[in-house]
Order: sequence, then structure tokens, then C-alpha cells
Amino acid sequence: MTTVAQRARPDVARSSDRRLSRPVAFAAIAAIFITFAAASAAPSPLYVVYQHLWGFSATTLTVVFAVYVAGLIGALLMLGALSDHIGRRPVLAAAIALEVISLVLFLTAGNVPVLLLARLLQGVATGTAMTTLGAALVDLNPPHAPGRAGLLNGIAPTSGLAIGALGCGALVQYAPEPTHLVWALLLVGMALAAVVVARIPETSALKPGAAGSLRPRLGVPARIRADVVALTPIIVAGWAIAGLYMSLGPSVAASVFGLTNHLIGGLVVTLLAGVGAVASYVLRKVPAARVLTLAGVLLTVGSVVSVLGVEFENIWLAAAGTVLSGIGFGASALAQFGTLATLAAPHERGELFAVALVIAYTAFSVPAVIAGFAATSAGLHPTALVYGTVVAFFGAAAVVAQQVRKAR
Repeated sequence: MTTVAQRARPDVARSSDRRLSRPVAFAAIAAIFITFAAASAAPSPLYVVYQHLWGFSATTLTVVFAVYVAGLIGALLMLGALSDHIGRRPVLAAAIALEVISLVLFLTAGNVPVLLLARLLQGVATGTAMTTLGAALVDLNPPHAPGRAGLLNGIAPTSGLAIGALGCGALVQYAPEPTHLVWALLLVGMALAAVVVARIPETSALKPGAAGSLRPRLGVPARIRADVVALTPIIVAGWAIAGLYMSLGPSVAASVFGLTNHLIGGLVVTLLAGVGAVASYVLRKVPAARVLTLAGVLLTVGSVVSVLGVEFENIWLAAAGTVLSGIGFGASALAQFGTLATLAAPHERGELFAVALVIAYTAFSVPAVIAGFAATSAGLHPTALVYGTVVAFFGAAAVVAQQVRKAR
């Protein structure tokens, strides 16, 4: 029995014997998702190294971080729905090719302009890939486990961030060529991803309107707009705290707590994202509404505890706050993408995931950029205090939004 995609794609039907089975393809897509997320986190422990080598300020550091997110959001706005029209495989192949170019630039970078270009291209590649990978996971979701795609859409970004930050931190601290080896390893990973994409089955039929889908737009079907609005505060709270840790976390650890080891710099990010990935898995069978409320509470409490740790320069208190925030981050990622996966019709998945990711990465970047400018003028210590307080506010707003949604 042929699928819709096979009827629309004769080449798929003719070469189905050479394609990966759907279960294997599902696992492979999840692995590629983690690889892209890991690559996006790899620069975090290296920022301090680049600062030392090239002598730039915290403001420049956050500009480097910001151009990545600018490229990512631009790709989400313009390319988020493209795979719904031309198929998942062509879009993923293009994203991998662009990621390879960015990794080569990282490998050869000797100054800030090249670093900026590499990070911008990486943002475009990641934005293009993530919405397509998320939709492909839903397309390939095993019938006997209807919530698995939502689970992996929540776990893959957080676990990838944790693996990338910790792995890069360890390589920078203990391996030779700290600004080169990690990029060479990621290039190998992307080469393997390209081989996998060449063999996965196509899951999205050709649909007219590909050129029109490139017009930047954010579209949410009217029937689920209230649900998306209710999800927004928790998306903002979770990804805003992640943005702080990804951009300035290692610098705060070094300047406030005197932790200059690069592995510790990567561990700062991993403590948040790794705990988040574990939390996503542990909470996978808990109803999404309960997980969303729990996430809001933990992000609020965790941010307050972290603020107290920074204020009193108590590393253990700050670490406890990071763990609580990490659980909240993972819980929010699990519930928000799991909810969206069940809300969206098949032809809406690419665009709706793009909307959610635009909200997420705006929250991930804009506050972090503001914090970078503030850190240059006012210092990292007060900036971290204000940032944590704002995240706590959004966490509390998320709890209120979920209660209102339940009442409605």
C-alpha cells in the first residue's frame, strides 16, 4: 500500500527498498535534531576563549550570540512552512549543507567578523532544520506511541544543548586545538546526517504554494489561538533563562564565582539543559496541563533561588537554583511542543512549529542581548540579578495563564 507521499513522488515508490524503515528514520531524525542543537551550543564555552584571544567586550559577545538568533528567526519566518510544500528531505539537505559551511568558517575563524558570519549562517541552518525536523518527527511518529514525537521535540533541543556545551567545554579544557577540534568533529556528524537524510522516506507530499510560503508570516489557526497565547508565557520564561545561560552563563561563573575552568563553563549550560532533558523524559507520561503548571512554578522558584545565589555569591545556592530552573525548562519544552503536536493538523505542523520556535528564540535572544549591553555598562552581577527576576515574573505569569486556560 503506497502512502500519499509515495503517490506524489514516483521516485520514492521506486526506491522504497533503499529507504530506511519508518522506525529507523524516526530515530535518525531525532539524532540529527540533537546534533543540530549540540552544534548551536558548542560556541558557548568558546566565547570566553575568543574573548581572550581577540579582546572583545561582553557587548560584542552578545552581538555574536544575537546574529545567530537573527538568522534563526529569519529562517523560521521565511522557511518554516517550506517543507510542507516541497517535502522534508530537500529542506533538511539544504540545512545540512549550510551548517557545513558555517562549521568550516568556525574552523578557520581568526577574527570577530568571520565568527559573526559563521554564527549567522549557523542560525539560518538551525532555524531551517529545527522546524522541519520537528514536523518530520510528528509525521513519522509510531502509531502505538502517539506522544513520542512531542516528547522528542521537547527533549532533543535541551539534550542537544547539554551535550554540545559539556562536550565542547571538555574539549576546550583538555584536548588540543580548542578552537578547531570541536568543529572538525561536528563536521563529521553533519556528514553522517547528510547520508541519513539521503535515505529517509519522504513524509510530506508536494503541495503548491512553495514560493508564497517564503513570505515572512506567522499564522496560527483561529481555533487554537487561545491555546497558543496561553502557552506564550511559559515559552518565554523557559527560553529566556536558557538564553542567559547560553550567552553569559560561563562569564558569570568566571566573574562572580571565580570558576575559570572551561569545563565548568560548559557545565553551567549543561546543568540547566541536561537536567531539563532528564526532566522531560521523567515527566513524559504526566498530563501536559499539569506539566505546564509545574514548569511555571519551578522556573519562578528556580530563578529566585539563582538570584539569591548570585546576590550572596553562594555557588551552591546558585547551582540549586539552576537545577530547579533546568527542571522547569525541560518541563516547559516537553509540554509546549507536546501540546502543539496534538493541536496541529498535518498540513499546519511546519508553520505552527515555526511560530512556537519564533516565540522561543525571540525570548532566547532579545533579553540576552539586552543583558550583554547592560553587563558592559553596569556589570554582570546586577545584570544577572535583574534578568533572573524578570524570568521569575514570566514563570508566575505562566502559572496564571494555565489556570485561566483551565477555567475557560
